[in-house]
Amino acid sequence: MEDQTYDKSVKTGTTTVGLVSAEGVVLASDRRATMGYLIASKDIDKIYPISDNIAMTVAGSVGDAQKLVRWMKAELKLYSLKEGKQITVEAAATLLANILSQYKFFPFFVQLLIGGTDRSGSHVYSVDMLGGVTEEKYTSTGSGSPIAYGVLEEMYKEDLNVDDTVRVAAKAVSAAMKRDAASGENVDVCVVDKRGFRRLDRDFVKKIIQ
Repeated sequence: MEDQTYDKSVKTGTTTVGLVSAEGVVLASDRRATMGYLIASKDIDKIYPISDNIAMTVAGSVGDAQKLVRWMKAELKLYSLKEGKQITVEAAATLLANILSQYKFFPFFVQLLIGGTDRSGSHVYSVDMLGGVTEEKYTSTGSGSPIAYGVLEEMYKEDLNVDDTVRVAAKAVSAAMKRDAASGENVDVCVVDKRGFRRLDRDFVKKIIQ
C-alpha cells in the first residue's frame, strides 16, 4: 500500500499471512514500517490479540490500524462481559466489516486479517478497507503478498499441523521480504489455538526459515 510519491504518513508497507491448520490458526508478518521511501521503524507489531481466542493482522496506515485494534479490543471485551461468552470469529469479522463500511467516504487505509478459534473450528477472514469480507484457508495482504502467495500455493495444505503451518507462514513472509522493499526486518509468527494466543520466539522462527 505504498504510494509512488513521498508521503509523510507512517505505513506498514507489509506482508501479512493467515493460515488455517488442523489445530488452530497461524498468523505471520514482517516488522517494518515505512514513511514514503524512509524506513520509519524496524520493529513494529502487525499482529495483535483482540480477545482470548482471536487475533488480527494489519497492513496500511499505522494510525488507522492501531485505532481499529483498540476499537475491536473494546467491542469484544464488552461482548464477553454482556453475553458471558466469547464472540465467534465470524461475528468478530462481521463487526469489523460493519465498522469499516460506515467510513466509506473517508475510509481507513488498511488491509486486515481476523483469525482465531471457536466452537465451530478455526477460521481466517480477510477484511478490506470498505468492509468486504471473505473467509479463506490461506491468504496474504500487503505489498509483499504476491510473492508470499507463491510460497503458500506451493507449500500449504489444509491438514498440516500447527508446527508445519508455522513453517509455511514463516517461509512465505521471508520470501516476500527478499523482494518487497516495504517488507523487512524480522518475521513475526503468532498462533491461536485451544491454548489461546501466543507469539513465537524470534530465534525459533529464524531457525525455521534457515
